[in-house]
Amino acid sequence: MLTLGFPKVGAAWLMPFGTAALFWTFIGASWKGALTRGWIAGTIFFCISYSWWTYTIKADVGPYWAAAAVFVCAVVEGVAWAATGVLSVLAQRRALAALAPLAWAGAFTVTEWLRSIGPLGIPFAQLGYTQAQTPLRVFAAYFGTYGVTFVLCVIGAYAAAAVVRRNVRPFAVMLAIVIVAWIGCWIAWPARRAAAATIPVAAVQGDIVQTLKWQPGSLELAVRRYTTMTRALSAMHPRLVVWPETVIAIRGIGLDLDPVLEQHFTALADTMRASLIVGSISEREGNFYNSLFFFTPGRPPATYDKRQLVPFAEDFPGERFLSWMPYVGELNGGFSHGTVDGVFPTTAGLRVAPEICWESAFADLVHAQVARGAQLLVVSTDDGWFGETSGPYQHAQIAQLRAIESGMWLVRAAATGVSGIIAPDGHWTQRAPMGVQTSVIGMVGPPPGSLFARIGPAPVIALLSLLYLAIVVPGRRP
Repeated sequence: MLTLGFPKVGAAWLMPFGTAALFWTFIGASWKGALTRGWIAGTIFFCISYSWWTYTIKADVGPYWAAAAVFVCAVVEGVAWAATGVLSVLAQRRALAALAPLAWAGAFTVTEWLRSIGPLGIPFAQLGYTQAQTPLRVFAAYFGTYGVTFVLCVIGAYAAAAVVRRNVRPFAVMLAIVIVAWIGCWIAWPARRAAAATIPVAAVQGDIVQTLKWQPGSLELAVRRYTTMTRALSAMHPRLVVWPETVIAIRGIGLDLDPVLEQHFTALADTMRASLIVGSISEREGNFYNSLFFFTPGRPPATYDKRQLVPFAEDFPGERFLSWMPYVGELNGGFSHGTVDGVFPTTAGLRVAPEICWESAFADLVHAQVARGAQLLVVSTDDGWFGETSGPYQHAQIAQLRAIESGMWLVRAAATGVSGIIAPDGHWTQRAPMGVQTSVIGMVGPPPGSLFARIGPAPVIALLSLLYLAIVVPGRRP
């Protein structure tokens, strides 16, 4: 049920039933039993949720190694669910029966956060993402995606306890609290009173697939196609035009070292009278970066370097110590990490926070840019690595939660889809389908903001951790 809540099925309504089933397996179990059940359930969940990785991995290492890579990762990720099981048993033994499910929900949310952070963090498959188009998404504006996950777990945990203990009163009380909280959050939600969107922006989706992108002659194809598609937008006067990640696929020389291309894009931005964001590779002092180049009339070109690299694809953590392993060289893209939470002025009149592909899944990275004065989110990505699998759709769904969390408009340019414009309440105002060559143009506006944009994820996780401790540490009273 939990896997079916994600794209492509997208049965978001199943999530409370799935969390109820998960917590039901922990009730009455020993800590070893809960650990085992959680680990098995988590491994299966992540095997299914990450199965789309094999689409690309198998091309490099074969189908068996690809399946093994997903399985090993799922086993590691399953530790988070195993930890939830142990923490749930501890809460059953020490907390009041009416409060134990609240502690379970907090434990799951905190362990979900732990598996999603750091250089090896994988922030996909967070339960809260599934609610991007349901009424529960409003909680993300206050407590982030983790807050949505917590609500789903609260509902499921109390439902499971009601079934096992044959006492529906705690469940009914908690459901009433959730409903009242939802009403208050909905009424106060700044996104419902956002200023009119009057600034035209565009995202260009050239649909150059991976089998062509790195072939001889692909650079000329990309420059020609994206330039032509951008010029075709001139009649609509966009103030910002976004191209996908590494759309100008240069290896061995950075775009910033090619004066001909730099002059070309500078002239294109001047002609359009708009800021142009181009994805490419940059090179400095022998280090290569996955970068976005900003070409704004009247300003020198600026560069943003990707901060969070994809482990074992763009970067291999601990490569020096693991060089003996097979395929290590093939699993390292050779990129260096960016170090600046870049925010850039544009002709749109809004300061842009760029995210390159994988980065958009990390709430802390986006919040760091929001804290620096960002007013518009831009996601530049190439999800063509994963074809028509569920991966690109999951990634696009994540962008909706980032827009809600930050209370900002979001422009998403994907090489093969899904491209579009997302409003601060998480709905797509414009959206291009997968696998088509097209441009998306629409309006954005100033950000209405949100509570989460001001506080970020750290206080939310700290509060949930303290909640668990406050319930469990005092111990069961007579």
